[in-house]
Amino acid sequence: MSNGSFPALGSIEAVRPVFLIVMGVFLMLLGWRLAKTSGTWTARSLVAGALMLGFGYAVMMPLYEAKLIEPFSPKGHYHGAAASAVAWHVVKLMVMNLGWLLFGIGIALHANILGSPAPRPRVHSRNSSPHESIA
Repeated sequence: MSNGSFPALGSIEAVRPVFLIVMGVFLMLLGWRLAKTSGTWTARSLVAGALMLGFGYAVMMPLYEAKLIEPFSPKGHYHGAAASAVAWHVVKLMVMNLGWLLFGIGIALHANILGSPAPRPRVHSRNSSPHESIA
């Protein structure tokens, strides 16, 4: 029933594009939900990174899997235009790497990892003054 051009429905080749689309949509939803409860620059970096990753995972990567975009070949053997393959490869690298960078910075800002910690208040007991020895 299966010919040579289409993979079997239960195979990894058939499920991988669906997984990539679900992952892209999930990252966009996660970035949007986190951006609702965060500051201006945190929200901007989260949404920008999530949109770039969503485009990369939900659109570009399934097109590569379907061979609608010719993949980059280090040996230089192309069936179509070499300039088109190299240009799509550069776009893919920029979208995915810059997307992960912005999304990671947004997550770090949202978790307040990059900020300075709040000063801890000093606790003084009522029984001893700050100048008297405890021992």
